[in-house]
Amino acid sequence: MNGNFTVRPAVPTDARAVSLLMYEAIGDIAHTIAGTTDLPDTLEVLEELFQLPDCRLGYDNALVCEDQDGGIAGFVLSYPGEQAIALDIPLLRRLQERGLPTDGLVPEANPGEYYLDSVAVSGAYRGAGLGTRLIEAFEQRAADLGQSRAMLLVESENTKARALYERLGYRPDGWLELSGHRYQRMIKPISSHA
Repeated sequence: MNGNFTVRPAVPTDARAVSLLMYEAIGDIAHTIAGTTDLPDTLEVLEELFQLPDCRLGYDNALVCEDQDGGIAGFVLSYPGEQAIALDIPLLRRLQERGLPTDGLVPEANPGEYYLDSVAVSGAYRGAGLGTRLIEAFEQRAADLGQSRAMLLVESENTKARALYERLGYRPDGWLELSGHRYQRMIKPISSHA
């Protein structure tokens, strides 16, 4: 089934499909980033932010997996940790302009880490290996950019995802709290010949 899918760089017109998957991947963090509590409003903000270049949630940091008909089956969003603060500027500016708190928006990655911000596969395609394929594409992007460490976060209760990441070679590297949830940091060395 993997042969019927293509992983490609995202474009702004992928915003609607990706925003739904992004919300599924990051949950409450989406409300913190958007400064909203209503799901339709949050999805609208995620769409707007996805269409911005040089933004943490922007299309230029994303890869999408298309099915044979051109539909979005999944996505992965990633960026270098040394760019985290700069990529948050559009998010901070948006919250500040609306008089909303910005203290919930913290850099999730450190310099020297290539960060997998979020990854999700559409329900219709789960179990087809697309999550692994997207993580491999993320790791290849890290290698192509000369990064030596891949980093991701997994919610402490998400044992299924943690098992997948461990199978792919990720190892625990401390904890981080975001939007009232505890996340395990996981690190994997990346070879530039991945």
